[in-house]
Amino acid sequence: QMWEPFLDDMSRAVGVKVNGFYATDYAGIIEAQRFNKVQIAWYGNKSAIEAVDRANGEVFVQFIDLDGTPGYYSYLITHKDSGITSLDQVLKNGKDMTFGIGDPSSTSGTLVPTYYVFTLNNLDPKTHFKVMRSANHEGNFLAVLNKQVDVATSNSEMTHKMKEKSPEKLEQIRILWTSPLIPRDPLVYRKDLPAEMKKKIQDFTVGYGKDDREKEILKNLYRLKGFKASTNAQLLPIRQLELFKDRKKFEGDANMFEADRKAKLAEIDGKLAELARQMK
Repeated sequence: QMWEPFLDDMSRAVGVKVNGFYATDYAGIIEAQRFNKVQIAWYGNKSAIEAVDRANGEVFVQFIDLDGTPGYYSYLITHKDSGITSLDQVLKNGKDMTFGIGDPSSTSGTLVPTYYVFTLNNLDPKTHFKVMRSANHEGNFLAVLNKQVDVATSNSEMTHKMKEKSPEKLEQIRILWTSPLIPRDPLVYRKDLPAEMKKKIQDFTVGYGKDDREKEILKNLYRLKGFKASTNAQLLPIRQLELFKDRKKFEGDANMFEADRKAKLAEIDGKLAELARQMK
């Protein structure tokens, strides 16, 4: 419901009623946008890649934090009573631990920690832990808080939320690992919207937050200060992560014929080179 005031304002600005659609996972929103049931969507960067590639999507703005930071961070967290005090313990003793990972299409809940924590250490979280379960950020945070899992992924957005609403709960959490900076979430509209409509939507969104009322609405939207114009280019570093993760997987696949592995690695290297060229 926190989106409704923003969507009402957008409706007045663009001259078309904008209705909210809320799904429990990114996959539902991607499919809805693919079949043109949803025209504008909020994604994490990883799921935005799928929307761009599969659902005729186009990034048009990026979130700006209330404190002006250009991104956010993925975490691995545990309860302060768990006895786990370092990432090294997680890497060495996974078979004794239960683990909570994010939505499969989540950037900070799945992609970033999988690559930096596990892939780079030649580990697969699916087999490394005694039990692995998937949930959204709040579900994983509460699972750690209630000692239902030993370790879980989380992010700085979740900790900010808890710091404001339930600081006593946050005090029970220990952060074991912090990722490199992740670009802030994008909004994605369908490429086939009329050009005039796309301009109205982008102009409205970038200009939002001009008075106290709008600033309060943005603050309630995950502590936002506003939006800045963006493009699909913001997804390039996340595409790199996906390809690096794939490369690591094929490098270690003992079941592949050597010629097949070399061909796959060459294909991935070609894609990485093209991404590097685009990022220049």
